[in-house]
Amino acid sequence: MDNIASVRRYFAAWTDRDADAILASLIEGGTYQDPSTVAPISGDAIRDYVDRLWSAFPDLTFQEESIGETGPNRVAAQWLMRGTNTGSIMGLPPTGKEVSLRGADFFTLRDGKIETVTGYFDQGELPRQIGLDVIVQPAQSGPFKFGISTSVQTGKTQEPGAFSITYLEARDETAVKSVREGSRAALADMLKMEGFIGAVTATIGLRMVTISAWDSPEASRLVMSQGAHAKVQKGMYDGSFAKHGFTSVWTKHRINPPLMRCDTCGKMSRDPDKDRICPCGAKLPDPAPFW
Repeated sequence: MDNIASVRRYFAAWTDRDADAILASLIEGGTYQDPSTVAPISGDAIRDYVDRLWSAFPDLTFQEESIGETGPNRVAAQWLMRGTNTGSIMGLPPTGKEVSLRGADFFTLRDGKIETVTGYFDQGELPRQIGLDVIVQPAQSGPFKFGISTSVQTGKTQEPGAFSITYLEARDETAVKSVREGSRAALADMLKMEGFIGAVTATIGLRMVTISAWDSPEASRLVMSQGAHAKVQKGMYDGSFAKHGFTSVWTKHRINPPLMRCDTCGKMSRDPDKDRICPCGAKLPDPAPFW
């Protein structure tokens, strides 16, 4: 069987959203690898990978830009991937943005079937095109460790009556990914809960923290038994995700009156009256969400 024809059938299976055909184009135990998989994957792991990609980009297509043999049973192909982000990526809501990503795959074949696929593309380009931040920073510098954080706001401006704090030390990078995906789904559920005000999450290495603001301690308990949070919590308690950690609820001891800057005189007003009038007589801005 012609090796180039075999590779073209492989690309056609991607565009046809046919996971069975993709796997059938590989020898038994054949592997796929690209920058997002880190290590080679095979079998059901390939199926899971393509299903997630098709879920995020249901109209995904691959256009061949060049293809040729580079040696005995070796083929190289340049491609252009196109699609529209109408499905969730890692628990994030779809952006509806179109992507156009170039890359290249290098194949080894045996008896007309693909033995290995090694793909290369700019891993930061796809998230940039759908409006996600790509941040480059050191993991650690002296006593400082760096990570990523997320803010979830409802737009509510009342003072919280309670804060819930969850901390865990993940088992490994795979567990970090699982917890982050579960946390995003849990936060989406929390946005529908009446007593939820907002939340901040942080991931620094394997350390993960979520601080959530609620209008009362009773409201914070709702999340313990509802939706995606219960699944993440189970993974923490049964040892699937975490080495150690804790959950807690903290009630308000003191919250000082808010400060608000006057755009006219530039001074800060503490605890402005209900009409939000600065001592200079100017109208103060609308209050920002508390959390």
